[in-house]
Amino acid sequence: MVSSFVFPDAVILNVDLGRGTVRREIIPGRDYRLYPGGSALAVRLLLEKMNPGVDALSPGNPLVFAVSPFTGLPAAGLSRIAAAAKSPLSGGVGDSQAGGFLPAEFAANGLSALVVSGRSERPVYLHLKDGTAEIRPAGHIWGMTTGDGEDAIRSELGDVEIAQIGPAGERLVRFACIVHNCSRANGRTGIGAVMGAKNLRALAVSRATKPRPADPEAFSDINHRLAGKLNDPFWKDFKDTGTPGNVEPLRDMGYLPKNNYSSGWFPDFKDIRIKGGGKCYVCPLACKRVAEKSPGVEPRYGGPEYGTIAAVGSYCGITSGESIKISHQICNMYGMDTISCGATVSFALDCFSRGMISEREAGMKLSFGDSESVHRLMMMVAKREGIGDVLAEGSARAAQIIGRGAPDLVTATKGQELPAHMPHFKPSLSLIYAVNPGGADHQSSEHDTMLFAQEGSSARSWLSSLGVSDESFRKPSSRKDKEDTMGIDESRVRFAILTQRFYSLLDTLCLCQFVWGPSWQALGPGDVLDMASSGIGWETSIEELMEIGERKLNMMRQFNAREGFTKDDDTLPRRFFEPLPDGPSKGARIDRRNFDEARELYYSLAGWDASTGNPTPEKLKSLSLEWLL
Repeated sequence: MVSSFVFPDAVILNVDLGRGTVRREIIPGRDYRLYPGGSALAVRLLLEKMNPGVDALSPGNPLVFAVSPFTGLPAAGLSRIAAAAKSPLSGGVGDSQAGGFLPAEFAANGLSALVVSGRSERPVYLHLKDGTAEIRPAGHIWGMTTGDGEDAIRSELGDVEIAQIGPAGERLVRFACIVHNCSRANGRTGIGAVMGAKNLRALAVSRATKPRPADPEAFSDINHRLAGKLNDPFWKDFKDTGTPGNVEPLRDMGYLPKNNYSSGWFPDFKDIRIKGGGKCYVCPLACKRVAEKSPGVEPRYGGPEYGTIAAVGSYCGITSGESIKISHQICNMYGMDTISCGATVSFALDCFSRGMISEREAGMKLSFGDSESVHRLMMMVAKREGIGDVLAEGSARAAQIIGRGAPDLVTATKGQELPAHMPHFKPSLSLIYAVNPGGADHQSSEHDTMLFAQEGSSARSWLSSLGVSDESFRKPSSRKDKEDTMGIDESRVRFAILTQRFYSLLDTLCLCQFVWGPSWQALGPGDVLDMASSGIGWETSIEELMEIGERKLNMMRQFNAREGFTKDDDTLPRRFFEPLPDGPSKGARIDRRNFDEARELYYSLAGWDASTGNPTPEKLKSLSLEWLL
């Protein structure tokens, strides 16, 4: 029997803020299937609508929001949205995801993507309702914190979902983010600064009737599977401790980044318990952290996850849990990426400790472990005051301005500050941090710890279904084997590229990486196939899904190639090639020769030109991307 399924068309809403126009566009389903939502659709639209070489903060840089055909269906992990533009941090592709409730309402309004171009003469916000957009004045909101801005918009429109920038985005801080519900964010790559450059304060989305699955009975089985998984001890513990549960084990192993990544050993850092309970649309996991109310801390701004705890905590030598919660809240109130903000502040503390920034230049004494100076610096960055105006450029640009050896202290790739998962311990991440088109990102591939998955486990089975060979898996060892923990052998390179493609697929289908994934998550690759079939009637395969993920990565890489990026941009901070100085991880480092060899093998496996690190014409044609040539 021949299937009657036809892939749905994509509905694109084009808003030109300079002209004040709104226009609908349709991408036929046969094309949409190649880029079915999220990051892939957003990057395709960028490549079509943006001229190479435009300044990231100019009106010629479009800002794209995109969901997938599955967004808003009644299952956990299906309410996420991608935001993409040319990154003000790197000058290459910028891409970031966020969850919560707005993505489901965005999709319920019948939209696949929103493309915002041009620049408004005055501050405005967009109200999406009934599948179209109204441009509304936002001068009275400009300058407000995100909490006050959210209250002001809801007083005008009623019960809407809101994604907005804060004062940092308005002032074009290059790592500004787009904040949802005051507690979630399209955080990385500086997308919030692009929004601010357009004088666009917020996106408000009215509620609408959500989509229904094509096969409700089969679709409900997915929810039953998830409910069963959430009774497992791991998931009960995860719901309670969340990602902050990573702090203690990594600290004890000596792999919790301390003092601008100069060490991984921070025994004074205490475990920080922050309750869960923050939910996304129809998700029973409720894993989002919510800080309890205390002096200076409001629960509406959520609570810090592991990456934030490290970035504004151990990166800066801070041990106080209350200080970390306040730093997290400053970022969400003013709209700054917590990882880049914390890393940039820690870079400034490092510079001060070495005499590269004077007390006169800083306006105060700076030192690791001083909460007051960290909070003051963060506020100065958000407002672009004093030394904060330099740091608001991001650590890589700030280092060039400061000079005096400061570039050697930067811990960023392609201008984006590194997350808190140390590649000294997870060596395949060193490769992904370097080659990832958007800069360092810990959610672009699976981590090496999954190579120790037990035989017969679902993690091992799921990874094998992606093509990870049995020979790639390791047996846990009781001895400290630094050669094993630091080396990037061929099997790890293959593991990195295969899981990178699957994670690329997850960001395309807008699936939450806590619920859906290839290893430790609650639902695996086979469940994605079942969700596609029962959700919209799409009978697909692992091979097609992996190709979609690969296609998106090649589009992102080609975007960067148009902007002049080469393999010379696929490098790591100098500090990573130096041995860690103390603690259980003493001596651990990335071997430069091993890294270079692994990078060359990655290019070969990816089908990219070894001399440039960019996709070859043959590779683009094999992925139906000949239109990029």
